[in-house]
Amino acid sequence: MQEVEGVVNGTLDYTHLKGDTGPLVYPAGFVYIFTVLYYLTNQGQNIRVAQYIFAGFYIVLLSLVLRIYSKTNKVPPYVIILACCTSYRIHSIFVLRLFNDPVAMLLFYVAVNLFLDGKWSLGSLFYSLAVSVKMNILLFAPVLLLAYLTSLGLKGALIQLTICAFTQLILGLPFLLSNPIAYLKGSFNLGRIFLYEWTVNWRFLPEEVFINQYFHLGLLVLHLALLACFYSSALHCLCSYATLKQISEKVKRQLKGKKEKVDMGAAAQLFILPLFTANLVGVACSRSLHYQFYVWYFHTLPYLMWSTPYSNIARLCLLGVIEFCWNTFPSTLVSSAALHICHGALLYGLWKNKPLGKGRQQ
Repeated sequence: MQEVEGVVNGTLDYTHLKGDTGPLVYPAGFVYIFTVLYYLTNQGQNIRVAQYIFAGFYIVLLSLVLRIYSKTNKVPPYVIILACCTSYRIHSIFVLRLFNDPVAMLLFYVAVNLFLDGKWSLGSLFYSLAVSVKMNILLFAPVLLLAYLTSLGLKGALIQLTICAFTQLILGLPFLLSNPIAYLKGSFNLGRIFLYEWTVNWRFLPEEVFINQYFHLGLLVLHLALLACFYSSALHCLCSYATLKQISEKVKRQLKGKKEKVDMGAAAQLFILPLFTANLVGVACSRSLHYQFYVWYFHTLPYLMWSTPYSNIARLCLLGVIEFCWNTFPSTLVSSAALHICHGALLYGLWKNKPLGKGRQQ
């Protein structure tokens, strides 16, 4: 709230927007949303009202996530119920801490539902809105670009990218007109240094390694390498998704006015799996994970776990250890190392079980 108070008072130069936690480092969408919250909560003083609002956000997000899971028909219902009801950290992020991460993910899941419904332009709008709240949403971008190309072709992809870019331009225009360099550097700073004291995933490293630029470069290379490992399976999934969607549209036209319905659960899986996998790769290779970042991928974990060849017991154990790691405060050598082991095991399981070009499973 402190960062947006400057905007409320008429300051649009990002170099002068800051709070107790430091300068404003989020794009314009964050400013607009939290400005509304600023007024709804009596200038940020009425925390109870803010908690009610974020509880509402949480319910809406869960509804969107459950709709995705129901469309894919991949994960047993009891797992989804456990995931929704048992995470203390996620409840804290939403209702106690009031971070912007849940807002960004809420907008992202709106976009995913719209994509699954074939409403690409509206989905791109909400995707860009999510990016304007927090940049972690860009972790999904490589697969989304592939989805644009495979489902809409080059021309359609360019249209969707234009929608995304134009949305960012319109939202950021007041700040760009005031000080464009400060806005771009402040809100889209990919080189920002994180504080070692808050890291969840790299506690077992010395601080001098944690802040070393070569270490950051190595993580970037690893990120790109892992994306490359999953590229062929992602492309196969998305091409198959585009084909099945075209077939389903033809069948729906033929069944128009009849009671029969087309089940597109398998097709939805082909879209969701590479999308969620790309995000997991980004999370696993992050330069630092803070506690509120758990919401970046928490609601995708059951789906990803049930896309591996592991037994149900192993899947539940991995979910439990991940939850333990995120609930350990402050993080320890053991909790950080365990989190990486779980991420590695999950990525290996996804790679082991990835779809092949002929539609078989390894």
